[in-house]
Amino acid sequence: MKHIALVLIFCSTLLACNKQKKRSPLSFKDYPAFQSAYIPVRDVKVMLPPAYDAKKSYPVIYMHDGQMLFDSTTTWNKQEWGVDETIDSLIKAQKIRPVIVVAINNTTNRSLEYMPNKPQEALKSMDRPEKFKGKILSDEYLKFLVEELKPFIDKNFKTQSDRDNTFILGSSMGGLISCYAISEYPDVFGGAACMSTHWPAIDGVFLKYVATNLPDPMTHKIYFDYGTQTLDSLYEPYQLIADSLMKERGYHQNENWITRKFEGDKHDENAWKSRLHIPLEFLLSKE
Repeated sequence: MKHIALVLIFCSTLLACNKQKKRSPLSFKDYPAFQSAYIPVRDVKVMLPPAYDAKKSYPVIYMHDGQMLFDSTTTWNKQEWGVDETIDSLIKAQKIRPVIVVAINNTTNRSLEYMPNKPQEALKSMDRPEKFKGKILSDEYLKFLVEELKPFIDKNFKTQSDRDNTFILGSSMGGLISCYAISEYPDVFGGAACMSTHWPAIDGVFLKYVATNLPDPMTHKIYFDYGTQTLDSLYEPYQLIADSLMKERGYHQNENWITRKFEGDKHDENAWKSRLHIPLEFLLSKE
């Protein structure tokens, strides 16, 4: 009986050690129902890097669709971006600087909050699909990010709050709003990653704004990508136009701008998870 007891103790200790090894060194702070004067409340989650040290300061990356980023057991399609695992591995490999991630949940207003509000005159005259009818709320969403959420994050965490260390990232409609954010607030965001950007929204009208409003290539970095399957199969013609606009503005591929095509990739979290390391390294590479 003593031998059996010892074996049981050993096994339980071993299991505990294994669990401890798997436990992420990252830490999370939850802010449920974060209040805003501009848009409805939504949950916000802050992910801190390993060994977060209040005596140091860190760059910050703001990410849309927050409920899809970390835990596939709670998402509608049982997929996730794997942001925590990817960032943890990149930091350990010294491929990126330790970074704070601010994950902002979407709401039932997602399409209206992520659809760029400009060019306004063109949008007023167009027949919009059902999900884009009503007041477009992207300007209010960006005011929430810039005037309310970012000051809260900078006050409560040790951030490098300047433009060169503040980034924004999203996919699909989240790619559109990320491109809009860096163009509307070029003094706030120094880099944007726009994955599987949903350019076709309302007949690609946003490209008219992009043509004249991209931020200064001397001080900004922008990443685009797209797959070739499911919804992503529609994107290449629009992305080629966006690429020509980037060149006209003075951006240089693989320097301050990247566009990547991924053969066979679908429009889903598994695809974005598989290539998330690329924009993160581009925006957050160690100097």
